[in-house]
Order: sequence, then C-alpha cells, then structure tokens
Amino acid sequence: YTPDQMAVRELVFDKIKKCFKRHGAVQIDTPVMELKEILTGKYGEDSKLIYELEDQGGEILALRYDLTVPFARYVAMKKIKNIKRYQIARVYRRDNPAMTKGRYREFYQCDIDFAGEYEPMLTDTECVKLVCDILKELEMNNFTVKVNHRKILDGIFEHCGVPAADFRPICSAVDKLDKESWEDVKKEMVETKGLDPAVADKIGVLVQKKGQLDLIEELEKSDLGSNKSAAAGLADMRLLLEYCDLFGCLDHVSFDLSLARGLDYYTGTIYEAVLAPDAKGENVGSVAGGGRYDELVGMFAPKGRSIPCVGVSIGIERLFSIMEKKMQQCRTSSIQVLVASGQKGLLKERMKLLNMLWECDVNAEMLYKANPKLLTQFQHAETERIPLVAIIGESELQEGKVKLRHTASKEEKLVDRNCFVDEARKWIAQEQD
Repeated sequence: YTPDQMAVRELVFDKIKKCFKRHGAVQIDTPVMELKEILTGKYGEDSKLIYELEDQGGEILALRYDLTVPFARYVAMKKIKNIKRYQIARVYRRDNPAMTKGRYREFYQCDIDFAGEYEPMLTDTECVKLVCDILKELEMNNFTVKVNHRKILDGIFEHCGVPAADFRPICSAVDKLDKESWEDVKKEMVETKGLDPAVADKIGVLVQKKGQLDLIEELEKSDLGSNKSAAAGLADMRLLLEYCDLFGCLDHVSFDLSLARGLDYYTGTIYEAVLAPDAKGENVGSVAGGGRYDELVGMFAPKGRSIPCVGVSIGIERLFSIMEKKMQQCRTSSIQVLVASGQKGLLKERMKLLNMLWECDVNAEMLYKANPKLLTQFQHAETERIPLVAIIGESELQEGKVKLRHTASKEEKLVDRNCFVDEARKWIAQEQD
C-alpha cells in the first residue's frame, strides 16, 4: 500500500477503534495459524476457501479464515465466562480476488464480540448500534442493517417441509438472494440440492418478505407463528427492534427474511450492513456482518461448556476502497513542525531545535541536508502540509529567538527560544481547531 492509502487506512482504523472503545471493549490477539481441525466444519460451503498448510511432519495447520472461530477457541481455552473484546487483524481466504470491490485473499477484519450470559437481545442490539455508529463515523450515512434470526429460518424450512438434514444447505442457497434472483436460487435448491419444487415455492413466498414490526405481527398471525422455532425467533426480533428504537438506530434497520448468513455456527440473530448503490448505480455489497453463535465455544471447551456469544465483523477492505475514492487528498505525514534555516552552517542548530521539539513530544523533522535552500524547505512544508515551520538564523541565534511561520497563511512570529515549543503548540492547537 502507498503512503496515501496507508493514511486512509490508519484514519479508518482509528475511527473504528474509537467506537469499539466507546462501548467498553478490550483488545486481544490470536495466532494467524490454527490447527486445521479447529477451523474445519465451521463455515459450511465456504470451508473450501480455507488455506491449508502443507504437512511437514508436525501438526496440520491452516491460516485463519475469520476471527470468530479463533476467538471462540480462545474463550474456551482461557475458561473465560464473560468478555467484550475487539480484534483487528488479517485473515486469509482462497478466493478469487476483486481489487476494485475490496475482495482479497489476505485482508483485515475488525471484530467486536460479546461472550457471556446477558439479558436477551441487549448485546445483539448493541452490535447493530455499533455498526450504525461506525458507518456514521465514516460519513457513510446511506446504509441499511438487515436483521434476521436463524430460528425463524429453521421454522420456515420446517413449516414448508424441508427435511431437517437439509436445513443448512438450503439456508446457504437462501443466502445468495442478495446477489441472485429467486429463480436462480430455486434452481439451485431443486436441481443441485434435490428439494421438492413445491417446497421451494413455499420458501420463496416467505423469504422475499421484509419490513419491521409490521412484518413480525403479520408472521405471528400466520400459520408460521404456530411453529415453535419461528415463534421464539419472532419474539427475539420484536425485542431487538424495540431496543434498536431506544438506541436511535431503528431507521437504518430492516427485518429481512432473505438474510441467511451461510456460516454454520450461527444459532440466533444474524445481521448484515449494506450500503446503498453508489452514484453509478453499482452495489458495493456487504460492509459488515455477524450474529449469535451460542454453541461455538462449547465445541472447544472441556465437557462442552457452553458460553453464549454474539458479535459483528466490519468489512474493512470494502470501506477502504470507498474511503480512498472519497478522500482524494489525505495527509500522509503526522509532522507538526519543520525545523528550517536560511543560512549556511546551521545544521547543528537545527538539530538542537529538533531535539527540543522531540523531547516535548512534538512531531517534528528537518531536511537531511547541510545547507538546504529556505524556499525548498517552505515548499516541503506546503507539499507535506506541515502546519508550522520553526526558522533559525544568525540574527535569531544572537537574540535568543526562533521565528515561527504558519505554512498556510504565511504569517510569521518571533518568539523567545526558551518558550518556542509552547508557542508552537498553541499554533498547532489553533490549526487543529
């Protein structure tokens, strides 16, 4: 990545971390490599995208596919009862990259997860709120957070006559409705997965519905409402939407029955954030997704000790792609003061001033030439958008002064050498305001 791209990435990371910390999350880290057996069987049809490492006579390893499964293993291994954690790290998928759409084989994920026993739907709602906060913080206000519930989907499948053994494969097909037409999804269900066409048609009537509390009421009054699994999921959804209203984010939330999330470990609420099509009418795709996975920790814990978990992952690479287009000029340097001189033989004096700034925790630099021209130094400050230049010359040395020059306005001010750092800080603070 170029310095310009890295500046954008750092800005986005900082904003996301700020949101995570605002909600009280603590940071952890997990290894890039996991035992292959830890990862397999958790991702449904996407398991084929796991990077497996060649066996060299030791343990069979694989590169992590996401941050959720390693987190569940971490919770089990450390015997943690509750934690609110965030993690920002690289993950790996043996996928077909699409650089313009922010899809890579190696990419960052930004996850926040809640592990532990809490009142129903509180942490689920906070995940939705976090997604809304982060997207607004990044000035991407035209978005929708789709929400659904695995119990509702299972209830739909049971109600429509799908064999229990086929729930997950059919769920994986439904998950493609955001990219494919119902006709294509139905074709996959019938021709590839062997589902009865009549059963597929029943599913199609339901999974294309979306709304909010109105849809919940409609489904509760329908035949589906008598299904035990669907009824439990609808009760959770009602509470989730009520809490979203209290958190001020309901306007961005859509109860969408087509949302399925193909990963096998989800057990309850699921959600996905999508941006509205851009000015050219192109769909960016999902920029965040997550859900509840109450049984995943138990797969790694002694005696199957279960710890309920819910979390969300920010699709950071897609956000980077959008932000890079929006921010044509992003400052790459964090330097606040350039130390300069317009006369020869003052390299050591510049170094002294530079060290004074560093000792006081001010970001500063000078040009690495013995006798650079003053104009060249001014041009460097303008190009790198360094807000302040500290100038030392023979007259300033004799008088015990330093000249401060504001790069944008060209305003200059002569200050005492022993307080020039404080004066520089004042100017920098004004610049930031």
